[in-house]
Amino acid sequence: MTLPEKQMRLGVFIQAAGHHFSGWRYPGAQSGSENFALIRHLTLAAERACLDLVFLGDKLVTGPQEHPSMIVRFEPLTLLGALASITHSIGLAATASTTYGEPYTVARQFGTLDHLSDGRAAWNVVTTGYDSAENFSRASHPDHAQRYAVAEEFVDVVRGLWDSFEDDAYVRDAESGVYLDPAKMHRLDHRGEYFNIAGPLNLTRSPQGHPVLIQAGSSGPGMHLAARVAEVVFTAQQDLACAQAFYRDLKQQVVSHGRDPRHCLVMPGVMPIIGATAAEAQQRFERLQQWIDMDAALALVSDRLGQDVSGLDLDQPLPDLPLPQNMQSRAQLLLDLSHRDGLTLRQICKLAAGARGHKIVVGTPLQVADELCAWFENGAADGFNLMPSHFPEGLDLFIDGVLPILRERGLFRERYEGRTLREHLGLPRPGHRSNL
Repeated sequence: MTLPEKQMRLGVFIQAAGHHFSGWRYPGAQSGSENFALIRHLTLAAERACLDLVFLGDKLVTGPQEHPSMIVRFEPLTLLGALASITHSIGLAATASTTYGEPYTVARQFGTLDHLSDGRAAWNVVTTGYDSAENFSRASHPDHAQRYAVAEEFVDVVRGLWDSFEDDAYVRDAESGVYLDPAKMHRLDHRGEYFNIAGPLNLTRSPQGHPVLIQAGSSGPGMHLAARVAEVVFTAQQDLACAQAFYRDLKQQVVSHGRDPRHCLVMPGVMPIIGATAAEAQQRFERLQQWIDMDAALALVSDRLGQDVSGLDLDQPLPDLPLPQNMQSRAQLLLDLSHRDGLTLRQICKLAAGARGHKIVVGTPLQVADELCAWFENGAADGFNLMPSHFPEGLDLFIDGVLPILRERGLFRERYEGRTLREHLGLPRPGHRSNL
């Protein structure tokens, strides 16, 4: 089969209790964020299906605002190192914080993962919205603007460290006795507002040159960072028109930074609820929704909005509320849905507990495929980050039902044709830049 030039990109966001608050309760569901057997099973299933990547989120703080299924979790880089040893082709993406991390450490961790996986690593760049200062011996938690200012410099430092060595710096010529060409090893000597880092990194340039950069913030500063450096953008959009507007705005900003818009892929999160018939899919969804603990859902919405809304009328839209310092784009999304579309607090809670503000598509495999294609073919997405309601069935239903339809339409690969994650995603390998 001859594939069209533009292919849909698909990743799976692994959250081992499922992405729906009630997913773990669904008959046959497995759960446990420390259930390595399940995570391994899901990763291998995704690789057999030739998905582009598996994605692991992370948080550095936990508490009563969290659903019990999300309180504990493996450290993601360690987990991806284990998955790298049992996979061959699928991309391996994880979150690491620019607010509570160190550029040298992050550069070394993801560079190492790229070597271990033969070029399949991706870093999801996040500014930690939650106050984690007490876990990191910090005096205070920075505000939204400062977190993004730090992130801008942090990413530049990491990219510079990844270029500490030119690709052919290590000669290893036994006859001449030359092991390393020192002229091709570069100190960074970065002196900035937030970081002073000499370098070089004690790691050679990785198979991809740089691991793929993912960014997941949709606020103004988040979009600026994405437009400047991100190669994949993970976003939350609810309807086609809003998704098209975000896509168009981001791509224009990418061009304004002198970049090729094809090299910044927009991949919204989507939760597919799939049934053999439309009625069966709707029954599945309603069953999940009926199990939602409203107190837990209110706690989640309060957390997203940055203030306690448990005392408000559940059957009225939200009042005008100021944006919080954390997760501004998600708060704005919920407020827009309530103010623009008239959703009540109860409906907002059900939506947030369902997919945390991401798109939910309920229907047969054909209906789900049609919805994804509508977004993909009408300037709203370059692909999707799948967020199944529960595992493993939620992923299996997509792989077995939706993927064959996408393949019949020539929109998704039959097999991996490249070796690295960059090759899967159609991204160029960055050249060495010794002047950063």
